[in-house]
Amino acid sequence: MTLRVQILKDKFNQSLGLPFKELLPESVIRLAISELKIKYKKRLFDPIITLWAFLSQVLDPDKTCHNAVSKIIAYLAGEEVEIPSTDTSGYCQARARLPEKLLEKLFNSTAQNLGEKVTEEYLWCGRNVKVIDGSSVSMPDTVENQKEYPQTSSQQPGCGFPIAKIGVIFSLFTGAATALCIDVFNTHDIKLARRLYSFLKPNDVLLGDRAFCAYADMVTITKLDCDAIFRKHQSRTATMRKGKIVGDCDKLVTWYKPKSCPKGLNKDEFDALPSSITVREIYYYIVIPGFRTQQVSLITTLLDKSSYSTLEIVGLYGKRWDVELDLRHLKTTLGMDVLRCKTPSMVRKKIYVYLLAYNLLRSLMWSAGTTYGNPPLRLSLQGTRHHLNNFIPKFLAATSTKRFQIYWTLLKVIAHKAVPDRPGRSEPRVTKRRPKAYPRLTKPRYELRHQLQTA
Repeated sequence: MTLRVQILKDKFNQSLGLPFKELLPESVIRLAISELKIKYKKRLFDPIITLWAFLSQVLDPDKTCHNAVSKIIAYLAGEEVEIPSTDTSGYCQARARLPEKLLEKLFNSTAQNLGEKVTEEYLWCGRNVKVIDGSSVSMPDTVENQKEYPQTSSQQPGCGFPIAKIGVIFSLFTGAATALCIDVFNTHDIKLARRLYSFLKPNDVLLGDRAFCAYADMVTITKLDCDAIFRKHQSRTATMRKGKIVGDCDKLVTWYKPKSCPKGLNKDEFDALPSSITVREIYYYIVIPGFRTQQVSLITTLLDKSSYSTLEIVGLYGKRWDVELDLRHLKTTLGMDVLRCKTPSMVRKKIYVYLLAYNLLRSLMWSAGTTYGNPPLRLSLQGTRHHLNNFIPKFLAATSTKRFQIYWTLLKVIAHKAVPDRPGRSEPRVTKRRPKAYPRLTKPRYELRHQLQTA
């Protein structure tokens, strides 16, 4: 057993370990296991082997457990050791034994390590910028999943799928996910955001859409020595007649504390809010044909116009759309949109592993871009995943000296896969391919099956 485990660790170190050597080496995993005081038996699928297999499973287009176990068998083939069974139960049980806290800790560690690589030249006005948004993922319709993450109330029982709401903060400069929280689907984005503010660091600037633009949140963010740029909430009327004008379409206004306690705040939190705050309001028009939004009003706590000009703030908010692309990479490119786990615990674990794999790909893109002079955010995440999966057999077959040469070649080809810059491009929100002409499921499947049997 010890020999097989060591062989697998060597294989994973040669394949996944080398590209991700700076962010997720075996020593970092061992340190996290030690800090969390995790005890485990000596078996083939120990936490380290299981985690690496889990990562390779997420990065592979075929995400089945059978494919993951097949890789393990292939790694051990020809090593004169006993080949494990093709039964996936051992691997599935090992994944279930992985503590959620371990995956969360490793995700936070990779986000922090990648964030430390951002140098002064990449900052915005000397500030680090984070982007926040919410999304959702669906999962199999099991009793346990429905109990913890129930489907929407508009769907008939047995006709929908459990859905979890996720709130994520991304780095604007590396594209990496830096914070995550998971809740039920009907949770408002602002409630998720209030759980994520603790991950902000002093001097950060937070970008967000109108869902996060609330009085209490502006106060909370400034108390953390951070600043915010949010789109103005639609419930606030837009007028330029009030406030101190500091520039064209730019003014300082006073916001007053709400008269009643908003939902999501307790009485103590509400009482602690100041009676008023000063914010900066900027409004502008978008004249690009095809754009849904034509007028935008921004609210920010960046009050100093000499340090943060109107055009710089407007240009920065224009990059908020990057968070939509980051979520699309997670859900569509990597396949996190529909999870296949049958228990809520495994759903949360798989989300963390997806984010961990996503950050590791971002680290490769950062290394490739900074090494070969291409902006890391202009590189293709899908192309990076393709190159990594195709280079893994080369890593396994090469000698230690040759392996580093292959690694630099990997970075070079990743850097050459740049996404073209197409500013102002607009496309109609329509699909050409027609869906199959099957009716929608409006009754539980067992009822329809019974109708077929009795027809």
